[in-house]
Amino acid sequence: MGSAVAQCPHGITSHSTGNLGQKKLGYSSRCSKFPCQLDFARFGLLHQGSSAASSSDHSTEFGRRINAVPDMDDMFWDKVPTPLLDMVENPIHLKNLSVQELKELASEIRSELSCIMSEKPNSLKASLAVVELTIAIHHVFHAPVDKILWDVGEQTYAHKILTGRRALMRMMRQKNGLSSFTSRFESEYDSFGTGHGCNSVSAGLGMAIARDIKGKRDRVVTVISNATTLAGQVYEAMSNAGYLDSNMIVILNDSRRSLHPKIEQEPKTSITALSSTLIKIQSSKSFRITKRIGRGMHELAAKFDEYARGMIGPQGSTLFEELGLYYIGPVDGHNLEDLICVLQQVSSLDSMGPVLIHVITEDNHQDAECNEKIEADNPQEVLSAGYDDSVSSSVQTRTYSDCLVDSLLMEAEKHKDIVLVHAGMEMEPSFQVLQETFADRFFDVGMAEQHAVTFSAGLSRGGLRPFCIIPSTFLQRAYDQVVHDVDRQKIPVRFVITSAGLVGNSGPVYCGAFDVTFMSCLPNMIVMAPSDEDELVDMVATAAQIDDRPVCFRYPRGAIVRTDHFMHPGIPLEIGKGRVLVEGKEVALLGYGAMVQNCLKAQALLSRLGIEVTVADARFCKPLDTELLTLLCENHKFLITVEEGSIGGFASHVAQFIALNGHLDGTVKVMNIRNFHFW
Repeated sequence: MGSAVAQCPHGITSHSTGNLGQKKLGYSSRCSKFPCQLDFARFGLLHQGSSAASSSDHSTEFGRRINAVPDMDDMFWDKVPTPLLDMVENPIHLKNLSVQELKELASEIRSELSCIMSEKPNSLKASLAVVELTIAIHHVFHAPVDKILWDVGEQTYAHKILTGRRALMRMMRQKNGLSSFTSRFESEYDSFGTGHGCNSVSAGLGMAIARDIKGKRDRVVTVISNATTLAGQVYEAMSNAGYLDSNMIVILNDSRRSLHPKIEQEPKTSITALSSTLIKIQSSKSFRITKRIGRGMHELAAKFDEYARGMIGPQGSTLFEELGLYYIGPVDGHNLEDLICVLQQVSSLDSMGPVLIHVITEDNHQDAECNEKIEADNPQEVLSAGYDDSVSSSVQTRTYSDCLVDSLLMEAEKHKDIVLVHAGMEMEPSFQVLQETFADRFFDVGMAEQHAVTFSAGLSRGGLRPFCIIPSTFLQRAYDQVVHDVDRQKIPVRFVITSAGLVGNSGPVYCGAFDVTFMSCLPNMIVMAPSDEDELVDMVATAAQIDDRPVCFRYPRGAIVRTDHFMHPGIPLEIGKGRVLVEGKEVALLGYGAMVQNCLKAQALLSRLGIEVTVADARFCKPLDTELLTLLCENHKFLITVEEGSIGGFASHVAQFIALNGHLDGTVKVMNIRNFHFW
């Protein structure tokens, strides 16, 4: 099939013709007037005109790899027939489809997702919930000219399929495959990369202001979810958007999930035929009168407008009005007619300012055929979507998190004042035991890491012993609170840093590379890391005993070292003291955290070759065991530090001590091995 070209000096008029399967699609449409020239190549991914493609050689090569589409029959030998989806190579092919055809397309996308990702049913739920919403967005708006931003990667699988990445969906989270998040280096249809959520409104507002300054007329659409509304940045961005009054559309995908069971048990917002009619009136030009009334009547008209819509909207909708966003909703997220109608009316509004469209979706909204497929392939439901399959299946080896839970349970029996605060996008299945056992002492705050840190500081000042459990990558978002609300005041908060280091196929977004660096530079923080599950138990006991300063310890995602699962009571460690595990000659391997196990494996291999090396477990990055370091420097020709982290971490502290104390003047040579060599 040939490419489709759209060229227009005063509007968008695009034509796409070609044989797609057994049906010929054509498209001709007009939208906002702004000069543009579009060249929709096959799949529209990082072609020569793409700015993202020109930004790096890596992205260009990725574009070539995606455009080299394999034979679909070879890849999907067991897939359900998808005649409509087979004709859609990029969003422009949705323009001439009828509503009924779009509904059939939604069903086919659900079947496609269920077939190719049936081994990850829970990570699929978010994308299954927004299939109709995704189709409606691409049917109404003109990506990549119009900017579409997503807050959460798990919602974007249908978006990836519709934007030319269908052939590589089976290779998601694999080498040379697709990212599970939106990525500017992957497709021109991904306007902004998603990370930990809550960034789309801020980035979208920036794009909207840049558009206004440059005199362009493209639309900016951001999609946020329940989880991201727990993060403060969303409300900061909304408040600023209301103040700047720039045209942009924020779509709240409300899957009716909450951290509070009592709220979930309350009556849900109903969507009836009457409410469907009202939201269409609510989004129409004639209803929104305040922007057309000037001078003294504007304030009066605005109050009347807000009051009228407050009567229509559900409880809590006035929050967005107070932030300065024009609220529309609730809209049935699985009703394509309503979605398309509302989006078309909102996109046609001139000088509309920021608009929030409240869309209600169901995570379990699937066709019967999809449900049967998932149930057949997955008889046992996985407990958590945010974690690697290797550690989240019902049949698994014992993990570090399991050991942490057991040790916390033991310490909580000794210290009745221990409380637990958890933050992050998802909660590991292991922690659900803590939540059930200590319902009154376990606080899950979701994606509110900043609040979690200061909340823990308040608990400590109230006389309790808080353990603040946060994945390494999410602790980055709360660093200011760690510095000023905890460390500077020497408040004893015990930070449990989970998923430290490499995290398998979860990729760089969840990778815990920086915590050692940014925690060990703080003046009052004790920084330690266990080499195995036994030391993890001891460090929990150590942290529980410390009551005069903050402390943190990290552990990796995955299975523990031993297989006997014996759990010994925790014994507090002496602060700042490491240990020698194996004594050798000339070469010393000084490991930190989980890398000690790699040192022991290297020692075993070298021993077979007749080379005897020393292996030491540092245990502490701050304070360092200076006596152990001095001993290693004086008795060895080579000192090799081994760590899992970025520049500025454990090795930097060791190098500084050696340099300042004159050990480099002797015969020892110091080297460092880090698995994050690219940082």
